[in-house]
Amino acid sequence: MYFLFTYTLFRCNLTSFRREYSVFPSHYVEPIYRKDEQEALFRSEEAMNIAHQQVKPAQITDTCSEFYDARVLKFINTIMRNGDRKLARTLVTKSFEEIKRIQLQRYHKAKTNEEKDNIELDPFVVFHYAVDNCTPVLQLINCRKGGIMYKIPVPISPVRAQHKSMKWLIEAAKEKDDEERFYNMLAKELVSASQNQGRAVKWKEELHKKCQANRAYAHFRWLK
Repeated sequence: MYFLFTYTLFRCNLTSFRREYSVFPSHYVEPIYRKDEQEALFRSEEAMNIAHQQVKPAQITDTCSEFYDARVLKFINTIMRNGDRKLARTLVTKSFEEIKRIQLQRYHKAKTNEEKDNIELDPFVVFHYAVDNCTPVLQLINCRKGGIMYKIPVPISPVRAQHKSMKWLIEAAKEKDDEERFYNMLAKELVSASQNQGRAVKWKEELHKKCQANRAYAHFRWLK
């Protein structure tokens, strides 16, 4: 019994350990794999400074392909569940195909050239518009003052703001009927968000309204 208790305590302490070091030393530089970034680097003096430094190996997802998009890759990772990247990539690809169909149908139904010019046919551009339109600039954090919990509006970091935007788009697409495919709903939500419409955009606006309503507590973030 004592041995079992000691072993369990050891396992609990072992899981609480945190690695405080990196695989590569701090003097290793990040790899530059995009051709445009490499050309800009060679035109500057920084190329000579790092010419003889050691470089970290590139990630397996890093590529110089014309079809590579870092934000789309981040979106795929956000959708991914249980490490099934293939399924997540398939869902995003099918949703982009559906976006292309939706926009082409709108394009052929447009009566004037001006209406056709306002319709974006590139699904990657539609995706970027959707993420940008759903990205918040503020967030609410909890702060206890005098035994009362206040919601304080504070600026949100760009990385967290983009992640929240993608999560909203995914959650909005999940609110669907059982007969509807996820990638079809995701495509519709991306098209709506690219036009500043849809549930994800509404959630962003609601968050901003809450931040505006709690603006009187904004100074609490500087108080200890």
